Amino acid sequence: MKKRLLLATGNPGKLGEMRQGLVALQNLGWELLSLKDLGIKTEPEETGKTFRENALLKARFYAELTSIPSLADDGGFVIPTLNFEPGVFSRRWLGKDSSDEQLIAHTLKKMQPYKGKDRVSYLELVLCFYDPQSLKALFENEKIYGVVASAPTARRIKGFPYRALLKVEPYQKYYDELTESEHHAVNHRLRALGKIVPKLLNLYA
Repeated sequence: MKKRLLLATGNPGKLGEMRQGLVALQNLGWELLSLKDLGIKTEPEETGKTFRENALLKARFYAELTSIPSLADDGGFVIPTLNFEPGVFSRRWLGKDSSDEQLIAHTLKKMQPYKGKDRVSYLELVLCFYDPQSLKALFENEKIYGVVASAPTARRIKGFPYRALLKVEPYQKYYDELTESEHHAVNHRLRALGKIVPKLLNLYA
């Protein structure tokens, strides 16, 4: 029987990376579905206090809604100097409808007093797979470390404001300016997907 997996995100950028990271499953005959494919527009309220709680909340919500095993993630930008803000509120730091430009400007303003090591930051991601039949959940956690730059890059990807500010270790380049091979090496979503694929194959062996 053909395996089906729902990629539970409405973000086109995330969806593209998920499909990229799950090519091995697709090559083995798995059917990768999107929320758009199923006409789903509803979304759960992200009430979790951690990335892990929100990732599970989203994966379980869509799995139970569709009866299809689902893969979701949650993550954000973390600046230890700012008491680990914005964290789970990365997208909602200034309210739910804040734009990329507003979030970039706000981050730069908050970071203005800090220099050197105080500008260390990271992008964190927790990936969660949830099977509504077995009630099994699998998790992967990855981070991309760097520093908050003093100005954003001009090459930015819509929907990912903090990437435009992060100068990534060890390249000392803006995330959005990494070459394809550099991006593959550091991308936390792709690394997490690479780790969860063998777990899924083992789970359904």
